[in-house]
Amino acid sequence: MESIENRVAQGEIEVYNLADLWDDRPVTELDISTFLVDGLMLKEKAFRSEVDAHDWSQYTDEHVALYCSTDAIVPTWGYMLIASELRDSAQSTTFGRADDLRREYYVAALDAEDWSAYEDKPIVIKGCGDDVVPEMAYVHATQKLQGVAKKLMYGEPCSSVPLWRRPQEDKPKPDAEAVGVKKPDLPTPNA
Repeated sequence: MESIENRVAQGEIEVYNLADLWDDRPVTELDISTFLVDGLMLKEKAFRSEVDAHDWSQYTDEHVALYCSTDAIVPTWGYMLIASELRDSAQSTTFGRADDLRREYYVAALDAEDWSAYEDKPIVIKGCGDDVVPEMAYVHATQKLQGVAKKLMYGEPCSSVPLWRRPQEDKPKPDAEAVGVKKPDLPTPNA
């Protein structure tokens, strides 16, 4: 009886898992309307008082997305003031919702990635079952990997969808000779 051989495990295919880039810290959405008068109006003195009274340490090592759930017109400095308070406690802060924060996180992580480890290799971008990875991260990773990889696929090494393959360099083809035709002996020009 022949032994079963795992050709996938023995292959040269590298798996790139975007979920590995996420730091597993929680994402908190902070609604700035709770700092506004009646949730709608930013009065500087009252706003600053609310900001000063808030316990910012509760966001230690969290990613914080700042947004406003009401139709209030919030001046830009309001978000800036809260961001400045979060600087020493939060892992990161952005304007928007949790999805916006994850997108920004992945853009920064992918831009900082050292892609040289994937040089001239077939790569499978793992894409099964992780909700934390935004779709734009797959697009961004594809563009980054196209600069170094030999081949890109999506899925798992044992079951992947081919996406892209680097074109083989055009090799000069030797001049074809007709079969059975003798080349005439031509005089060479004198130099």
